[in-house]
Amino acid sequence: MTFYEIEFPLAALSSEAVEAALLEIGASSITFVDRGDEPVLEPKPGEVRLWSDTLVRALFQASHDGGSGAGSADAASADAARNLGRLAAVLGPHITESARVRRVENQEWERVWLTDWKSMRFGRRLWVCPTAADPPDDPDAVVVRLDPGLAFGTGTHPTTALCLQILDSLPVAGRSVIDYGCGSGILGIAALKLGAAHVWAVDLDPQALLATRDNAARNGVSSSIEVQGIEFGLRQAYCVMANILAGPLIELAPTLTLACEPGGYLLLSGLLKTQAYEVKAAYGHAFDRVQVVERDDWCCIYARKGA
Repeated sequence: MTFYEIEFPLAALSSEAVEAALLEIGASSITFVDRGDEPVLEPKPGEVRLWSDTLVRALFQASHDGGSGAGSADAASADAARNLGRLAAVLGPHITESARVRRVENQEWERVWLTDWKSMRFGRRLWVCPTAADPPDDPDAVVVRLDPGLAFGTGTHPTTALCLQILDSLPVAGRSVIDYGCGSGILGIAALKLGAAHVWAVDLDPQALLATRDNAARNGVSSSIEVQGIEFGLRQAYCVMANILAGPLIELAPTLTLACEPGGYLLLSGLLKTQAYEVKAAYGHAFDRVQVVERDDWCCIYARKGA
């Protein structure tokens, strides 16, 4: 198969109109990319917030694919020219002036994605490893098997890494745990691997719930994890973890505080260091010890509830 990519600045165009036009002419995938360095923080559920300087990248398979070689390259070039003309007719002639076309080599994309995904250790004994990786050369290693997927959470982001590092030090064996905003399920699965008796994994995204169930099965802990949407109430647990965003954490302070058992632990992450004070203030009254652990620009709030 022969693929090519059309790339152009979004500028003043409507992202919805651009997406519709690209799908109409057969785009296999559409990506919006930040051209500068403008983080988009805390969009509301369902909100798609783009950057002020956004680049559009659309992937196509050549219509008359002749395999490899010069013939397939010519087919891709001709196909790209036709599609640029169709885009210009809908979005305006400036598209052909600003667009860039490049050929994309066909690869086993899943394997390419996993090339740089290596085993990682968090704390003293907790490891997150790709499914196909050899186990760590450590008799005390506690291993979570996980491959990158659509749901957030592999341990590579500082917020997830901080949660895993602290979780490794907590006495969760035989205890119940809540993983609120579970994403891939990595925190809840890690807790079970560390000996937790039961985990409630909660998320508003159906894809996250599916990913958590799949990853729990892959790690042999399905019988000990209950995966549910946010519409269900929370039971009390010894350890409550929420790696989400500052705004929701503040709003959820009464709910997550109540869900944490007396004498239990609370881990809050998904926070920039500049957001720690406000989030800490929302929970501090109910917890005896409240600490902030930092990595790069991010942090995790670690607290223990009064008995």
